Amino acid sequence: MARILVPLPDTDFDVTEVAVPWRLAVDAGHEVVFATEAGGAAPTADPRLLTGVIFGKLGAAPDALACYRALEQDAAFRAPLAWGDVDVLAYDGLLLPGGHAPGMRQYLGSAALQAQVVRFWGSGRPVGAICHGVLVLARAIDPATGASVLAGSRTTCLPAYMEWLAYLLTFWKLGRYYRTYPATVQAEVRGALADPAAFVRGPLTLGARGTAEDDGPAFVVEDGRYVSARWPGDAWLFGRRFLARLG
Repeated sequence: MARILVPLPDTDFDVTEVAVPWRLAVDAGHEVVFATEAGGAAPTADPRLLTGVIFGKLGAAPDALACYRALEQDAAFRAPLAWGDVDVLAYDGLLLPGGHAPGMRQYLGSAALQAQVVRFWGSGRPVGAICHGVLVLARAIDPATGASVLAGSRTTCLPAYMEWLAYLLTFWKLGRYYRTYPATVQAEVRGALADPAAFVRGPLTLGARGTAEDDGPAFVVEDGRYVSARWPGDAWLFGRRFLARLG
């Protein structure tokens, strides 16, 4: 059994990108430990993703919602540790989920969390990041090199066309809900790479999602111990490929 660390913000994380990998991990017999900035209180997902972002659309799929309802009852989820108190080297894997709503900035911009990520990355153990979660790696600067820990890796993340499409479909109602930062996730991640060509956008996807039974629409990038994915539609495949690296 492996121990997997999953840092989260207090609120607004993506339902699917947390609950689906958690479901796969616990079903495989692994221990999943959660951590928030202060610890102690259960975090909450982006509420719009639970009910449908707009006109009941763009929210989490039913299978992911079922995983999240089970996750809410998990003892480790209800009593997370604090980022700064975690001994990251006591874990076998690190999983970095995403989310785009404003509450995610607490997690995506945390210098304390980035320092922990640098330490774990240096251990050579498996790391998985999906969607905005890749920004945590892009922003984690190794003091020994002055560069992002992600600099030498092949990676994907939320593609710019997906980010802009979601924004253009909803800005009239939700404003910048889908634009977490002025720069797109793709632009910032590519900028952190030593070779921008190491960013892999993946195939054009306009809504089809992978499921527990069908990986056809899903896409991940695998680079040694590191696995990355683009969006919630990749979560089932992403979770399986990440767990495969734990042995």
